Amino acid sequence: MKKDYYEILGVPRNASQEEIKRAYKRLIKKWHPDLNPNNKEEAERKFKEIQEAYEVLSDPEKRAMYDKFGYVGDVPPSGGRGYSYSGRIPSLDEILKEFFGETFGSFFGKSFGGEDIFDVFFGEGTSTKSRERQRSKKGEDIEIVLTVDFKEAISGGRRTIEYERYDRCPHCGGTGAEPGSGYRTCPKCDGTGYVRQESRTPFGYFVTQTVCDMCGGTGKIIEKVCHVCGGTGRVRTSRSITVNIPAGVSDGTRLRIPGGGNIGENGGDYGDLYITIRAKEDYRFKRSGSDLIYETTIDYTEAILGTVIEVPLPEGGTTTLKIPAGTAHGTIFRLKKMGVPDQYGRRGDLLVRVYVDIPKRLSRQERNLLKEIAKLKGLK
Repeated sequence: MKKDYYEILGVPRNASQEEIKRAYKRLIKKWHPDLNPNNKEEAERKFKEIQEAYEVLSDPEKRAMYDKFGYVGDVPPSGGRGYSYSGRIPSLDEILKEFFGETFGSFFGKSFGGEDIFDVFFGEGTSTKSRERQRSKKGEDIEIVLTVDFKEAISGGRRTIEYERYDRCPHCGGTGAEPGSGYRTCPKCDGTGYVRQESRTPFGYFVTQTVCDMCGGTGKIIEKVCHVCGGTGRVRTSRSITVNIPAGVSDGTRLRIPGGGNIGENGGDYGDLYITIRAKEDYRFKRSGSDLIYETTIDYTEAILGTVIEVPLPEGGTTTLKIPAGTAHGTIFRLKKMGVPDQYGRRGDLLVRVYVDIPKRLSRQERNLLKEIAKLKGLK
């Protein structure tokens, strides 16, 4: 009796090669003897028919002969190569090697987007939920530079920032499809979400399987794209956000606002907003971590006799500093907790470095007075 290979695989006579492969994979899971240890005898009988049907219909030349003559096993009178099924059942390892180019054992422990290779091969990994995860992706992060003056960097504050980002399309709700429109099977991958490529090289036969670039792995494409967002599911909008500037923030500090970036395509999550602080400098101060350094110069007579000076504060105003008599050139005075706050709210110190100005030229009267002082000290 002639065997109806199409009926054995459960596909129509005009089935595509992708449909034949899908049917074969489905029947492997159902009837392969290795997957039916409690019903091995019947599974072997069934799977031999399945394997024979697949070997014929998956080969374009054999399939063409079968469609024309209704058989492949005998050699036609006109000559040519016939076909005879050996009855041998390939192992799962061999089947996976044919489809993926690797052995079954080497695939254990591997995953495709978090899914086991076994599930991907038998269709479990191409569920709607899984394909939607492949199709959707997180939105892009947004980078903004915010310039603050020196006083604001020291004391902190709040700033309102306006910027543009992509938000969910209000017309289609982020689906990318015109309301009332549906989806159709992707013509490139035939709804599988994957594209299989086969190539023969001098080194052997190679098979690769990648996510379909037409549908993004979903297996479906939109019938009518949203006229507002063009099918991306997102539109450009203006947004206003209030940012807390930490007290003591330093130049180059990067603040992260989770979810402040663009929304992802096809239902993906929002990216983040990153704000880089550019803190202006104050020419009067030098910053060293949480400490501030202020440098000033006094006359040599003030260094000898002592004096009181005015010291500016980083947040405005001044404070007085007593310079004791006999202060040496380059002496540093420490004003505690008048510097920059750190991330824990602890303030550094304000360091006042005093330089003594010793003139190179003196007036005649000043020179005579210094000579008198020298005589009093027994100096020439």
